[in-house]
Amino acid sequence: MTFESFDPAIIIRALTIAALGGLLLGVGLRLTWAEVRDALHRCRLGLVLAVNFIAVPLVTVAVARLFHVAPEITVGMLLLAASPFAPVVPVFARMARADLALAAGLTALFPFLCAVLTPIACVLSLKAMEGAENLRFEFLSVLGVLLATITLPLVAGVALNHWRPNLARLVFRPVEVMSEIIGAASLAFVTLVEGRTVLGIGWKPLLAMLVVSELTFIAGYALGGRTTAARRVVALGTSNRNIALAVLVAINSFPGTPVVGAVVANGLLLILRGLLHVGWWRFVRPLPAHAQP
Repeated sequence: MTFESFDPAIIIRALTIAALGGLLLGVGLRLTWAEVRDALHRCRLGLVLAVNFIAVPLVTVAVARLFHVAPEITVGMLLLAASPFAPVVPVFARMARADLALAAGLTALFPFLCAVLTPIACVLSLKAMEGAENLRFEFLSVLGVLLATITLPLVAGVALNHWRPNLARLVFRPVEVMSEIIGAASLAFVTLVEGRTVLGIGWKPLLAMLVVSELTFIAGYALGGRTTAARRVVALGTSNRNIALAVLVAINSFPGTPVVGAVVANGLLLILRGLLHVGWWRFVRPLPAHAQP
């Protein structure tokens, strides 16, 4: 392969798969099925699923149309909208002193669902978009990649924690550190490669994504459960989307288009506003001791 024919999408795909698979393996290594089941009883799971896989993508398309966002940039926003509960949500929940068990439980559950529901949500939402007739979503290809990258590592981690807990505790930290390093390298590399698109995306798409994220934050908090700690978790997970998952879907279905750059630009915005919410809850509106899980 000559330098001129080198395709950076190959490196982006490899780094993203390694980071996403490692992060989900790490999530599985710290969980048991009983912990996941017990944690999920503390939230309105049916409503949370409906909001994340139906309402958020539809709201994203509607807001993008309201702001007259270009179709390919809207697709990038849509891929983020269809990729809920980023692996960073448990970290945010711990910083905000929210319900960490619930955050871990939902972060473990949603990847299982994303492997199937994310492609379905993308296909259906694209049909509701104007100007997206020429954009082809590779459903079966994406489905296979997500099952191999998300579902298998997560199941392997939980199974290892169940059958060999001592080994799981031994390998958990190295797996977590390595996947975080690879994830940071992946995000840095894709930002560099897509730098022109990221810098040139304009203020309208970013403002539209900010509106979407705040609306979904409010919806997640309102439907998140009976306790404030649980509501904070669902609000963080509903408004902070999985950038690595969205990038992987974009690389597989829309290579060589501004879609990948749109995912990165809007994903970085979501991380920033997520940190702002965490900082507000931690330092300005902390939970009283009796309300912490």
